[in-house]
Amino acid sequence: MYSYRIMVVDDDFNINQLVKLYLEKEGFRVEPFQDGQQALEAFHQNPPDLVVLDLMLPGIDGWEICREIRKISDVPIIMLTAKGETFDKVLGLELGADDYIVKPFDPKELVARVKAVLRRNRPARDLGKEVSFPGLTVNLTNYTVTLRGKELEFPPKELELLYFLASHPNKVFTREQLLEHVWGFDFYGDSRTVDVHIKRIREKLDNENNNWQIKTVWGVGYKFEVK
Repeated sequence: MYSYRIMVVDDDFNINQLVKLYLEKEGFRVEPFQDGQQALEAFHQNPPDLVVLDLMLPGIDGWEICREIRKISDVPIIMLTAKGETFDKVLGLELGADDYIVKPFDPKELVARVKAVLRRNRPARDLGKEVSFPGLTVNLTNYTVTLRGKELEFPPKELELLYFLASHPNKVFTREQLLEHVWGFDFYGDSRTVDVHIKRIREKLDNENNNWQIKTVWGVGYKFEVK
């Protein structure tokens, strides 16, 4: 099972906790750091999927952390800083940052930026992604769904929706959250699109004698329930 892991590096405890709260609401795993050196050491030990990086840090600053990360990794980096001058933005992007957001900021905008950057990087990062349960395997590398040894026909969006839910077993998602995660933050379609896709997925999976199912949580949304 997989969910994106985000490293947040900011010496302001309140900002760290605010960003952590909003990202965790969207299903991300968040590791906050207030010290740049500690964050860099943690990165070397276990690189995250994305870094939200403040520039103005005590000791080793965000510029240096970005340089060090880019020596060994192409993991997405979103610069977070109170400095909004064009020079700083250009320098951050030249160092390899993927996006730039200036304080004070709307946490919802930061979440949207995180999702957008991850979407842009998703094709390269989806390699090897697979979830398996008794009788069911969903593979996002070659876009296949196998049910009790038989490969099923699944359009891309149905497969991506099934994969996302199965990657977060027993976690409930609203229709709006599923639209954002699977269709993209800038999708403007009707939330009933999710209902239609769920119906089609259920028809193909035939949930008899399984210890898993896509379950409707009335008044909220859907979850991939594992018993």
